[in-house]
Amino acid sequence: MLIRRGPAALVTVLLGASLSVAAPAQASTGGVFPPLKKNLISYYDFEHPVPGDPAREADRGRSGTTIDLINGGAAMRVRDGARRHAIQLQQVNPTAAGNDDWKAGTYSATGVPSLRAFNAAKGATLMGWFKMTGTNPSPNTVTSNPTDMYNAIGLSGLLTGDSDGHAVRALLEIIDVGGTLHVVALGRRVDGSSSQTFAANEDWQSILPQNTWVHLAATFDYDTGQMALYKDGEPLPGFYTVAGDPWKLEGAPEPDLTSATDPRGIKIGGSFPQNTVERNPCNCRMDGLMFLDRAISAKEAAIQYKFAKR
Repeated sequence: MLIRRGPAALVTVLLGASLSVAAPAQASTGGVFPPLKKNLISYYDFEHPVPGDPAREADRGRSGTTIDLINGGAAMRVRDGARRHAIQLQQVNPTAAGNDDWKAGTYSATGVPSLRAFNAAKGATLMGWFKMTGTNPSPNTVTSNPTDMYNAIGLSGLLTGDSDGHAVRALLEIIDVGGTLHVVALGRRVDGSSSQTFAANEDWQSILPQNTWVHLAATFDYDTGQMALYKDGEPLPGFYTVAGDPWKLEGAPEPDLTSATDPRGIKIGGSFPQNTVERNPCNCRMDGLMFLDRAISAKEAAIQYKFAKR
């Protein structure tokens, strides 16, 4: 007899028979692995414009943190083939300084209270679907050199409690490391202090080939200092770029937590969600963006990929 193994069976195989969960009603439309729901602080599937204001996207996570679709508004919500909507991000004018790049997010100089779950947090996870749709990185529009290129490609990030719109507590991005672009997880435990970066060994264009949807996840354990990257549910081998103890984890008190400040916001597809400066645009599409207040395990990353599979 043929036995079909769906997401629920996968849960049993990976986590053991003691954990029983139901399969999502429609795994192909961006489901959430049930044990992660209580930690899913913000979740954007770009199917839920704010009623009466389609230039803003409602949050399907616990926090209810609405984000702005900056500069492109409702036009940024695009159909992707026969599937549901995604968000289109892009540099608009590569030859002139301005503030017209399509990006998304939210910002408050006094902190965003709805993101308080990341205040004094022990961990975080950022994940979602990403598809490169144009030339990356983009020309740098904030320098006078017409041949200068940005040294990063913005994916998704959670800002620090003292951020100017660029500094992050947790970041999933493509960044120059020693002269070569890498997919990275970049984290900062203490506001205004040093960050640590975990960079994938694999060439970034192999991880994110053009016009191909890829599921990425980055995890941050602020107590142990461990970070990880995952592609389509599988770990990406990599290396830490900063030696020593940049997060100041040695010694009391324990456990080590992030600064006790509310993040100043979320950035998607580039920095400065208050739209004051252009920085690190992404010519790409994104979907199913998730922000969790703990570091998920490798098994959970594998299962979530199955639940979220487009």
